[in-house]
Amino acid sequence: MSSAPPPLPPRPGSVPPRAPVAAEFESDGCWVIQARGDLDSDTVDPLFIAMWEAAAGYDVVVLDAGAVTFADSSFLSLLIQVHQQTRLRIAAPGTALRRLLGTAGVDRLLAHYSTLEEALAAPR
Repeated sequence: MSSAPPPLPPRPGSVPPRAPVAAEFESDGCWVIQARGDLDSDTVDPLFIAMWEAAAGYDVVVLDAGAVTFADSSFLSLLIQVHQQTRLRIAAPGTALRRLLGTAGVDRLLAHYSTLEEALAAPR
């Protein structure tokens, strides 16, 4: 019976992957989640949990996506699911995320704003 080899130790000077949720806080009655990095099926789970918990407790959830560098269909699916549960606002989507929203045809369905301040100031 063979067993899997032990995991390799981190390379000297390597940086461990950062969690996709940089911060969470309440602002003006909205729950804000700041996401960062590459969001795909391998990394989206912590963000999935944070957004579902926020949707259960707040009428408006704002995703600050200014530091998202890549997003795939698993992230897009999460956005659509949360949108169906609460009022989701996406703040500061970068070029890659705007392209994904447009390609998928949901850029008119999902509310997105140029800045976090605009997303927070939007009428309820």
